[in-house]
Amino acid sequence: MCTAATYKTKRFYFGRTLDYDKSYDEEVTITPRGFLLDFRKTESLKKHYALIGTAFVPDGYPLYYDAMNEKGLCMAGLNFVGNAYYGREQADKINLSQFEFIPYILGKCASVDEAEKTLKKINLISLPYSKNLAVAELHWIIADKKRCITVESVKEGLKIYDNPVGVLTNNPAFPEQLFNLNNYMGLSVKEPQNTFSKKLKLQIYGRGFGAIGLPGDWSPQSRFVRAAFVKLNAVSGDSEEEGVNQFFHIMGTVEQPCGSGITENGGYERSVYTSCCCADSGVYYYTTYANHCVCAVDMRAENLEGESLIRYQHLSRENIVFQNGRKPLQAEEIR
Repeated sequence: MCTAATYKTKRFYFGRTLDYDKSYDEEVTITPRGFLLDFRKTESLKKHYALIGTAFVPDGYPLYYDAMNEKGLCMAGLNFVGNAYYGREQADKINLSQFEFIPYILGKCASVDEAEKTLKKINLISLPYSKNLAVAELHWIIADKKRCITVESVKEGLKIYDNPVGVLTNNPAFPEQLFNLNNYMGLSVKEPQNTFSKKLKLQIYGRGFGAIGLPGDWSPQSRFVRAAFVKLNAVSGDSEEEGVNQFFHIMGTVEQPCGSGITENGGYERSVYTSCCCADSGVYYYTTYANHCVCAVDMRAENLEGESLIRYQHLSRENIVFQNGRKPLQAEEIR
């Protein structure tokens, strides 16, 4: 289970949590303009916009979980199990598998408006990357500093929804997630007034009472409500440092600690990593479950005209700074 969100000050930020019971050795991966983006059923892209994001890279091909391109368009795929549907090839469409979707859209499109036009020509098909990797059942959030949309491939076809919240989690379908927010319109960042009864002299005895009823569990609907409430009411300064800091605080409200949920195979679901792209600077920030230190990779510091992927392993070792001179703890000492 995962959560994605947008955040805007004078700069635009986009990111997600990846919540799973294991890691696939994900890497921050830069796809330069000259890297051949080969697609199984449609024409390859020999030249395209440069991308940066987190990907699993088997056989040298980037399978992106989330990414942004050099123009500031961002995209992430999240689990949509049971609802996602990929059909057969259609002669009059651009036929793509789900693992080709992010690089195709971000490689060709500079904005959500451009992406929306391209999406009308796309047909997502059921085609695995390999016999060892099953077809992932996903839906997607696509955003830039002006717009945000959700894309769902279901039995009725490819659905495109305006996303005024700038948040996406998992099931149910996006319209139902939006409708569910009606149940929480009474939430407020302000302290409540007594509307229970005029016959009782009720009063608050602490702070934060306006958010009583905000769900705190890990289910997709609850995370959607929680992330939307926190994100839409978030306040920070306009600098990139302040924006990135606030974004990680927003995502911290939906991060899942190991041990709080057991999967059907006996594993422990946890927030494997959390990302934050700054679309203005081209910097990809991230933390991992075992490393709370914010790490960064700057797309624009690399040769974006190249033909080879540029890859950085996620740093997954805690960096604890002692202020009184003690040497830093090693990972095995922390355990």
